[in-house]
Amino acid sequence: MEKKKKADAPEKAPSAPVEEKKEAEEISETAEAAPEEGKSEQEEKLQAALAEAEDLKRKWYSVTAEYENYRKRTAAQSAQRYLEGRADVVGKLFPIADNLARALASCESEGTRRGIELVVKAFEKVLEEEKITVIDPVGQPFDAEKCEAIMAVEPKEGETSGTVREVYVKGYEQNGKVLRFAQVIVVK
Repeated sequence: MEKKKKADAPEKAPSAPVEEKKEAEEISETAEAAPEEGKSEQEEKLQAALAEAEDLKRKWYSVTAEYENYRKRTAAQSAQRYLEGRADVVGKLFPIADNLARALASCESEGTRRGIELVVKAFEKVLEEEKITVIDPVGQPFDAEKCEAIMAVEPKEGETSGTVREVYVKGYEQNGKVLRFAQVIVVK
């Protein structure tokens, strides 16, 4: 039985190319018989293919632009998060700087005073490198976006109402963003 199957298989294979040739001849005869119809049909197919290609090209440009925008946006967000993380770490050092300033104000020993001043200068250098500035509103009108009023006092001669007389605790900002509000004493 196996021999019969093997014998049948070679006979079928040669007939397939012959059939394809016949179909191709029929198609060419039909195309020759109606050349105008074939051309318009082919032109329609060509126009449809060109329109589809143009649509796919437009979609490709759109997806590429969306991806580029996404990449830029995520890079900017990542950089922003990194800067905010650094600012948080430096912000934890603000109370230490306050304590150093208090120690400097009450220090009587000259050697200790110089040591504390060196530490304060090193801290100020770190702030400068991180582009963090001190909020110093003394003599300026009270600004609730940068300051926190902890006390209101009677005006002295020449002082106007609503101005900041004294900074109780320093405030800090970085690129316009307040990291810590200045605690101030305001003239009534």
